[in-house]
Amino acid sequence: MAVIKVRDLAYGRLRAPDLDQEEEFLTAFGMIRAARTPNALYMRGTDPVHHIHITELGDPAFLGFAWFADSEDDLRTLAKLPGASGIEHLDEPGGGKRVRIQEPNGYTIEVVHGIEAAWPIQVVRQPINTGPEPLKRAGELIRFRQGPSSVKRIAHAVMGTPKNTETVAWFRDTLGLICSDDVYAGSADNIIGQFSRIDRGDEFVDHHAFFCMKAERVGLNHFSFEVQDIDDVFIGHEHLMAQQKFEHMWGIGRHLLGSQVYDYWADPWRRVHEHWADSDRLNVRNGGNLVPAEEGLRSQWGDRPPAKFIGHVSA
Repeated sequence: MAVIKVRDLAYGRLRAPDLDQEEEFLTAFGMIRAARTPNALYMRGTDPVHHIHITELGDPAFLGFAWFADSEDDLRTLAKLPGASGIEHLDEPGGGKRVRIQEPNGYTIEVVHGIEAAWPIQVVRQPINTGPEPLKRAGELIRFRQGPSSVKRIAHAVMGTPKNTETVAWFRDTLGLICSDDVYAGSADNIIGQFSRIDRGDEFVDHHAFFCMKAERVGLNHFSFEVQDIDDVFIGHEHLMAQQKFEHMWGIGRHLLGSQVYDYWADPWRRVHEHWADSDRLNVRNGGNLVPAEEGLRSQWGDRPPAKFIGHVSA
């Protein structure tokens, strides 16, 4: 039985030597500044969450990521674990409390509660005509705003590590994540990647909130952010391409496991950020699967991942 069951992914935490450059990228990516101090940048999406991305000032680094606890009681439970920080008051915009604990690779995982909410930012989207429903927009011309995507929220984090089995066991046993798909290569006991989702019982959640893949080096593969819809993925792609200053890593395509329409971009220090829309949504009744790599790690349409994306990690 898990120590606690987290409610959702809260934010990612990076470090960069130039907050102006990081804000320029994240703004072009479709986030909005929530707060900025002399030492850190806090960015939000359109959902009513204070911030979904933190960049601290300093040498480039992946520092970790945070999860929302259901209650302060969950923080008290985690604070009793060996090596846990105890409950701390967050001295950052949005306030709240947290417990810090290290996962098996030494990165800091924060579990937070009580961060102040933000007002949602309304994004109006027109109906889409489809084959079965060709008149959803009868008599109305569709016109899209040009510019960045409109990021809604942080959706999942992906790590690479030589200790993928130990790492995934920690996240499932400590934070209550459950299996969606474990991917194997060759024999079924050679697990090379594990997709894990939040356990909210009968409530439907994203196909995965955490993916861990076997890699030669440990670090962040990417942070992933939901945008408004599939058109928003393409709109953001065109906007970032037009900047002619950010590295496109992979996309556009549609995954098999999770089914998201995806597009991947790197910030100035090659930390990868994903736009996606239209995830599979599962609940506890869906269980988990064991999937061969040749079936699971492919796209339903779109180019195969380039060599620079396969095994990419940012330490």
